[in-house]
Amino acid sequence: MRQLIVTTFLTLDGVMEAPGGGDHPHAGWTFKDVELDEAAYELKGTEQDEAGALLLGRVSYDEFAPVWHTMDDFESYNAGEKYVVSTTLEGDTAPWGDYDPVRVLRSVDDVRALKEGDGGPILVHGSATLAQSLADADLVDRYHLLVFPLLLGSGKRLFGDDGHKQKLHLLETETYSNGITKAVYDVVR
Repeated sequence: MRQLIVTTFLTLDGVMEAPGGGDHPHAGWTFKDVELDEAAYELKGTEQDEAGALLLGRVSYDEFAPVWHTMDDFESYNAGEKYVVSTTLEGDTAPWGDYDPVRVLRSVDDVRALKEGDGGPILVHGSATLAQSLADADLVDRYHLLVFPLLLGSGKRLFGDDGHKQKLHLLETETYSNGITKAVYDVVR
């Protein structure tokens, strides 16, 4: 069985929407509001090296697909297995530049079947709605969080108001010079 990891940038008040850009009033908060400390992002490189697959929700796919395939920083993700969960995309695949297309999954049950197969960890980037649905279905095994010292007050949050109680076990934590805190949690079952 594959491990499913939700990895995200997060503000202290739980907002994960538009960390790099977009239409949110505070879009770009990861680089506009906090001084760069490259050490804080080492987790992202490690994730990419260890990932067996990238899993996105439809909104994150729409944001990432036009950009990531052009960036050398994401070569492992670009060349590897990619999936998007969507009920609105047509067909069984979706484009990802010159790379192999993204396979379209239609439901949480499809993600469960993917997880039950063989392969390396499945990483969910961004994708707040999908992450909440996967947590509600008890499919998340681990959280990789980079918590930024910001309060945005509004925006999509990693954890919804109507989710169920879930105990977590802290595996790793580190705080960087710019105030970002890395927190890696396993889901306790």
